[in-house]
Amino acid sequence: MSRLETKFAEFKKTGHKALIPFITAGDPNPAFTVPMMHAMVEAGADIIELGVPFSDPMADGPVIQRASERALEHKMSLRHTLEIVTEFRTTDQTTPVVLMGYANPVEAMGYVAFADAAQKAGVDGLLTVDLPPEESQECADLLNARNIDQIFLLAPNSSCERIKKMDKVGSGFLYYVSVKGVTGAGHLDTDNVKTKLVDIRANTELPVAIGFGVKDAETAQTIAGLGDAVVVGSALISKIEANLDSPEQAKQEITELLKSMRTAMDNQG
Repeated sequence: MSRLETKFAEFKKTGHKALIPFITAGDPNPAFTVPMMHAMVEAGADIIELGVPFSDPMADGPVIQRASERALEHKMSLRHTLEIVTEFRTTDQTTPVVLMGYANPVEAMGYVAFADAAQKAGVDGLLTVDLPPEESQECADLLNARNIDQIFLLAPNSSCERIKKMDKVGSGFLYYVSVKGVTGAGHLDTDNVKTKLVDIRANTELPVAIGFGVKDAETAQTIAGLGDAVVVGSALISKIEANLDSPEQAKQEITELLKSMRTAMDNQG
């Protein structure tokens, strides 16, 4: 079993809901990322999503686009992102790390070379926004052979047939994009999420993480009552952007938000 599968199996037994924060590797500078990852774990994060900076992040909103731009200014790349995971693993061998990004850097490295490098670094999952299940079997097979999960994004308009395809090729968990549009956009409609989850649950037994629109402890608590995991990204990146001259202040504000979310999620209804 992969580290993600093991974690979610434990969570299912205890009723624990996973908190999954997202930050972009190398934002606002490369030295910030590993200490921030450790701080997020201490604040209650169960799994970390690490964004791989890319020059054309089409599914991301302005906040995460600017995070990619800042990271790219520091020459951050897929290989450097893997180096960050390697450094994180020197003192944390248990927290799953999922890389989130786009297919181009992975394809440029080569699927086999990437799978080997990711395994060596200690990566647990890969979510490529623009690699659909119809085109990802080769990559998924290589990753699965190394206990790395291929994770897919589900949209509000994803059909039951498409959910089944993602269930067949994917593993670890499915990431439900609860708001139409790019990251950080729109208003989270929990009734629509609840309705869609009925379709999702009927077509997969994979855990469902819910993101895009989670901004505070109250929202995190509500979402935790619907899915298996809560993903928060833009709300964290915004704190980095607001404190570019004071990264330590950004770290403090991010950890405070995550702690409030963890407490709210642990005290549902």
